[in-house]
Amino acid sequence: MEPNELIAPPETPSDPLNMRVAVMVAILSTFMGICKVKDDNINQTMQQAQANKVDHWSFYQARNVREEVAKAAIVQLRAGATGRAGAERAAYDAAIAQYQLLVQEQTKKKEEVRGQAEQDQRDYDAANFRDDQFDLSDAFLAIAVALLAITALTRQRWLFIGAMIPTAFGVLMGLCGLFGWPLHPSALVALLS
Repeated sequence: MEPNELIAPPETPSDPLNMRVAVMVAILSTFMGICKVKDDNINQTMQQAQANKVDHWSFYQARNVREEVAKAAIVQLRAGATGRAGAERAAYDAAIAQYQLLVQEQTKKKEEVRGQAEQDQRDYDAANFRDDQFDLSDAFLAIAVALLAITALTRQRWLFIGAMIPTAFGVLMGLCGLFGWPLHPSALVALLS
């Protein structure tokens, strides 16, 4: 008896189960690659939205500081204008009017920046929703590939059939992520988060 005969059992070249396993692994690997490209792009979108949100909230705080400084200047000018008459009073009133315009301008710009920051958060949340779909797809397809590998080794048809369950769910979640479908098993995502 040859030593190689003891190591591996003889295989039939046309074993239909192994052919099915090979085809499924190739299809799933290709699908996972496509999903990975889209998922990476979504991650970049999430990072950009997060950076934009931080920038906009920083601008909001800067506008808020400018507004508060202008309000404090108005209080000081009003106190300084007390008891002044004529041209001196007019100069104080002109300065107060300038600072009141500055307060109005900063308040308006501050609210615009707040709206941008809140939109950035909505953009992040929408991208994160799709990222979760791709994460679930990746996890279930990895389980399916592992089951298919065991199927190839053991040649157990029931394992192949069992591998189709995570395959179906993984492909469904990948398609949801690719096409923006609203399916999102929140309880499962929360469990895995």
